[in-house]
Amino acid sequence: MASCEDTQKTKNSNTDKPTNTSVTKKDTVINEKVKTEKDSNDILAHRDEPMLVQEELIPFLMDYGKKNPETRIRISTRFGNIDVELFKDTPLHRANFLFLAKHHYFDGTYFHRVAKGFVIQGGNSDNPETARKRNNIGSFLIPNETSAGHKHYRGSFSAAKYAEQNVSDASSPFEFFIVQDHNGAHHLDNEHTVYGKVVDGMDVVDEINNQDVGEGEWPLINIAIKVEVLE
Repeated sequence: MASCEDTQKTKNSNTDKPTNTSVTKKDTVINEKVKTEKDSNDILAHRDEPMLVQEELIPFLMDYGKKNPETRIRISTRFGNIDVELFKDTPLHRANFLFLAKHHYFDGTYFHRVAKGFVIQGGNSDNPETARKRNNIGSFLIPNETSAGHKHYRGSFSAAKYAEQNVSDASSPFEFFIVQDHNGAHHLDNEHTVYGKVVDGMDVVDEINNQDVGEGEWPLINIAIKVEVLE
């Protein structure tokens, strides 16, 4: 079994593009406004040093979680939406995901790994923008929160992890996976932190899991995502 670590893979360069490329003057004004608003709110842009460091991570995330109590997020894809409930008893993972979502980290990343009959994994891409954002956010791991006791059932929302030198089973802050297997993935219990569950959109998960893949289980046609915080 290939575990859900955050690893380097050979990537397919296909991208999703709209078929209608016509742009009206009104469309241009709206697009420029959205871009300006997004850039002005993106504190990850143009940083000279990483935002987060391991030594200050836990107090930062605990404070951020108190100020941002939301537990519902939506992952939008060309196949439809996946709505996820984030668990309150995994506060570090919940706060980290909300932080990244509210600062647009996930927008433009992909479901970059499709393991047939097992999981779909998201939060990475072969776009330079993703690497830039990661560098600006920082290099750190989220401490394991498996003590909350959540298991890897179908629809579980769990954290990917680095395999090397990770005896504490700490999580990658940037990548997540959703269990697609109807029997669950319980061999991952107590190794990966489950910090949410799909509450709507498992049909979308199934459709994504059915896509053709190439080397490294990377879909032949990229599956771009956008993440928004609902409530």
